[in-house]
Amino acid sequence: MVMSMKKIDVHTHLIGNICGIGSEGELAPIGGGKAVYASGKVIQLIPSKYGDRELTPEVLLSVLKENDVEFSVCLQGNYAGFQNIYTYEAAKKYPSSLVPAATYDPFFRNKQLIINHLFEDLQIKVLKMEVSNGSGLMANHPTVDLNGEVMHEVYQTARQYHLICFIDIGRPGNNCYQVDALRDAIKQYPDITFIICHLTAPQHNQMDILEYNLQMLNLQNVYFDIASLPNNTKQPYPFTEAQSYIRTAIDVMGKDKILWGSDFPAAMNYCSYKEAYSYIEESQIFTQEEKEHILYKNAKKLFGGMLS
Repeated sequence: MVMSMKKIDVHTHLIGNICGIGSEGELAPIGGGKAVYASGKVIQLIPSKYGDRELTPEVLLSVLKENDVEFSVCLQGNYAGFQNIYTYEAAKKYPSSLVPAATYDPFFRNKQLIINHLFEDLQIKVLKMEVSNGSGLMANHPTVDLNGEVMHEVYQTARQYHLICFIDIGRPGNNCYQVDALRDAIKQYPDITFIICHLTAPQHNQMDILEYNLQMLNLQNVYFDIASLPNNTKQPYPFTEAQSYIRTAIDVMGKDKILWGSDFPAAMNYCSYKEAYSYIEESQIFTQEEKEHILYKNAKKLFGGMLS
């Protein structure tokens, strides 16, 4: 039997009120963890056992405790709507267990007021930018150049407030998926720590795309979270293709650049929370040292100092 390892989850979400805006319009709750877009499309956003119309910090904390997870970084997920203040208040209430991340739309006319409040007044230390064309920046704005003026203002905000910057570039094949532009942009900000979500979100049978992305983004200040790899590759447990993607990432970049995340709660519609980490714990293709870095040590180094 594999002993449970120390873990930190760098990719979770809290949802005080489902109020998303995506490529199919506004997203509204309809109960049972489900939500409906203006197009009429219904999705299971929250597994029903975790919430009806919200995902509370208490539910998240119970899951973390049950699975021996030391703490979590609570990111913003545009699909559910911005939850900046809800997440901040949760972290304020549970400062030893939750690290809050904030986001904003760089097209907001009064964005500087928002930036000042989130990162100066509230002292949030993590920025999450989702630029995907499903529910991120490019879902309801024209295509944005990740190496263009709009995004450089975002990177400069991260520099000004000394923020760790998560960025979700969506899925391969979409206009948001700009690996070369992102590389060119990141090279101009060697003082900012960037974390690319979902290991660049390779889907089933896309090892060639992943290998290219890793080579392009193998920069000193770039890390990757591996949240939702099982969901994206769409294979049964133990998610062998997801394991192979992680193995490739280690071989290219080393064990110090990869961070485990669950993408709780939405990803738990595909696999259980335990399965989201045990496929790594139980794998035979990673060394014990590699597992410790992925599941715990890398995140502890980046975020441990943000707890109180």
